[in-house]
Amino acid sequence: MEGNERTGANPLGTLPVQKLLLKFTVPSIIAMLTSALYNMVDQYFIGNSVGELGNAATNIAFPLTTSCIAVALLFGIGGAAAFNLAKGQGDEESAVHYMGNSITGMLFLGILLTLVTQLFLRPLLVFFGTPGDVMEYAATYVRITSIGFPMLIFSNGGGHLIRADGSPQFSMLCNITGAVINTILDAWFVFGLHWGMAGAAWATIIGQYAAGIMAMVYLAHARTVTLRRRHMILQRRYVGRVMSLGAAPCSNQIAMMVVQIVLNKSLTYYGARSSYGEAIPLACAGIISKVNQVYFSFIIGLSQGLQPIVSFNYGAEKYRRVKQACLRTALIGLLISITAFGMFQLLPRQIIALFGDGSEEYFRFAISYFRIYLLFTFLNFVQPVTSNIFTAIGRPGMGMFLSLTRQILFLLPLIVVLPLFLGIDGILYAGPIADGVAGIVSVIMIVRELGQEKYRSSVN
Repeated sequence: MEGNERTGANPLGTLPVQKLLLKFTVPSIIAMLTSALYNMVDQYFIGNSVGELGNAATNIAFPLTTSCIAVALLFGIGGAAAFNLAKGQGDEESAVHYMGNSITGMLFLGILLTLVTQLFLRPLLVFFGTPGDVMEYAATYVRITSIGFPMLIFSNGGGHLIRADGSPQFSMLCNITGAVINTILDAWFVFGLHWGMAGAAWATIIGQYAAGIMAMVYLAHARTVTLRRRHMILQRRYVGRVMSLGAAPCSNQIAMMVVQIVLNKSLTYYGARSSYGEAIPLACAGIISKVNQVYFSFIIGLSQGLQPIVSFNYGAEKYRRVKQACLRTALIGLLISITAFGMFQLLPRQIIALFGDGSEEYFRFAISYFRIYLLFTFLNFVQPVTSNIFTAIGRPGMGMFLSLTRQILFLLPLIVVLPLFLGIDGILYAGPIADGVAGIVSVIMIVRELGQEKYRSSVN
């Protein structure tokens, strides 16, 4: 079957690539930004009401949030890629099964994560490296936010399925609605009712449930497929394909969680042996990781908006359109990364001051963290975009390898080894070294892929 016959009137195979990128990436970026606001807003209100110990507590809780996002990406991106590839190949029946199995997988694992967290809360917090003076703040926050794990997963993962179904604007609306509710309730619960950590946690999960319910209602009445109960029953064939395609972004999140746990433990250990103490490095790293998450919202939003375009056209054998979309996305990612690099290097004190006051030692560490740990921000678009491209074209093994390069292969060993010689400064220098090497590896692999003959010879 020829590519044109497969695509029919589907706009993913016919509209100009530039117009498709605008349609899919802008809502995806906005959706990712509003997701990042959940953490940023909590950090702002907690930092300006509870203080440094509250900021440290949210950083301790971050690995659990990361684990939820890992599940959302496993079934969200995996399901979306499988859905669009099947659509591009004209296999409508498999497409709807991929969507239904993805929904069931997200809800099941979300409930399981909530139960595990509630049952083993304090042992988990100890394992994450919680200092004694931060424990009660972290326990209060996580005990409540874990109730929202199923909807945190579904609102994020379901957004990918909604986008794959051709409704990126509605996916964006779900995230915006949740973020707006979270922001309003944060102000009321934390500043108005003085509920502190508990107020920020309740505001978060109420916003997540609002976004998750919106996603459920949409997927029950999807645009391009009719979802039935039989499609929701897990089948090895469909779940296996979804999980294989979602393994790369999921493994990247799991790697981030592992690195975050090791990073927290290292910051606590080496911080206690420095002039900063235990809490200051934890609090600063937590804030800066969430600020950096705003930058990555642009990059991840770009790569996620790119996914349905690449998957459909690759399935339809329109390889030149695939290459064109990849190159334009890379250029946009470079411009965004250079802008973020400039802000992190020139305005670190102004950024950190938004999240409350602190001692001069607090600001000194935060400024060093920004300028050293994030030194190679201008390269950090390459690895996530490239990893997602390989996943989108049905090569999850390559995508998984690239997703693990920075976190597991490079950053984790450096976080362990460098502080042995440089103390807490070794943690800071681990960041740019890992970023630089991961960027080089990613460039080599994507240039090799897009340089193949099929990307030059196929029709648009």
